Amino acid sequence: MGKGGLSYPKDDGLQEYPWEEISRHRERNDKWIVIDDYVYNVSDWARKHPGGEKIISGYAGQNATEAWYAFHIDKEMVNKYMKVLRIGRVKDTSECIEELQGKKSSIIEDFKVVRTAAENAGYFRPSPIFYVLVMAHILLFDLLGWFTMYIFGTGWLAMTVAVCLLAVAQIQAGWAQHDYGHLSVFNKSKYNHWAQIFLLNFIKGASSDWWNFRHFNHHAKPNILRKDPDVTLAPLLLVGETVATEYGRKKRNYLPYLSQHKYFFFVLPPLLLPLYFNYEIPYFLIKRRRWLELFWTGTFFIRWLIMFYGMIGVLGTFALFLAVRFVESHWFVWATQMSHIPMRVDYDHNEDWVTTQLKASCNVQQSLFNDWFSGHLNFQIEHHLFPTMPRHNLVKVAPLVRSLCKKHGLDYQCKPMMTAFLIL
Repeated sequence: MGKGGLSYPKDDGLQEYPWEEISRHRERNDKWIVIDDYVYNVSDWARKHPGGEKIISGYAGQNATEAWYAFHIDKEMVNKYMKVLRIGRVKDTSECIEELQGKKSSIIEDFKVVRTAAENAGYFRPSPIFYVLVMAHILLFDLLGWFTMYIFGTGWLAMTVAVCLLAVAQIQAGWAQHDYGHLSVFNKSKYNHWAQIFLLNFIKGASSDWWNFRHFNHHAKPNILRKDPDVTLAPLLLVGETVATEYGRKKRNYLPYLSQHKYFFFVLPPLLLPLYFNYEIPYFLIKRRRWLELFWTGTFFIRWLIMFYGMIGVLGTFALFLAVRFVESHWFVWATQMSHIPMRVDYDHNEDWVTTQLKASCNVQQSLFNDWFSGHLNFQIEHHLFPTMPRHNLVKVAPLVRSLCKKHGLDYQCKPMMTAFLIL
């Protein structure tokens, strides 16, 4: 079991189900999952899941134990909701794990040892000073962008400097809200969520609900086709070998895919944030009737009008917004995708948690600049294995993860930043 895990009496008289039966319950209206060798019928409850129905659906008919431990910080509270969904046990636990994962269970057993060691070492405890400094430097760059225009006017040089300063504030706010979204800072989910709304909705003009929907599904099944929204780029870009092979076999020549490594530079980095996300976010919120969330997102635009309207007017403020998003988009795409796009992109083979994360993620070498530039996502492997761990502690757990990978022959990739960029 794990600390705060789902533990019940052994003589509770629960029915036992073999994996052959459990794996059949993965349809839209019929979903079973397994956590700590207990079977849960989440068919109706999935729609109420705070993390979204899709993340539950991604594990339907599978063992969700390690994902459950990775995403929840208040396990005892979650247990109360899970108890009423429990319908049975897994039959013959010692054999079912190997049958389910396709690998010996020793990988997961050793991973549990690493996780316990990290917990005992305090790696899941955040540094208040670190996060105060992070917040302070975000607000500082945001104010410097405004101050530059206020003092030096709106000539091309002052505007260029202001755009760069504001882009730094925006990207660093993005990295910071990522920590709160993963519940890495406060010990209460609601405090993390409030801080995330402040940074993502008010400071950045995006949506916490939208981000959580996309990002949690990405973490649950990274680089898994039809389950990770971040690799759904076809037919514009064919990521990985599987989709490219399928398109080649079916002769789907929508674009000159043999040259996509050239037109990638003109499509995804400059257009993802200023074009696609600015369409997807309001569409997501309106479709789901998230009116309060839409309001909080709108406060960003009110804030920017108050800050910049007197200097450049409405159209000028909108142009400034797009310019900042353009710069930020390049930064965001390179810093995030260098750790995933070069890795395996395939359909779900129902592998264990550790293997799934290692095959989809790679690291970039540590340095103070690389840590700051990527928001510590240069430790993508450790972050994916322990998504609730505060980012400043990822470097500390890395030696334990490397030892685990070496023992089990898993490929632990760590590249210089420029090499990681070039592989894209």
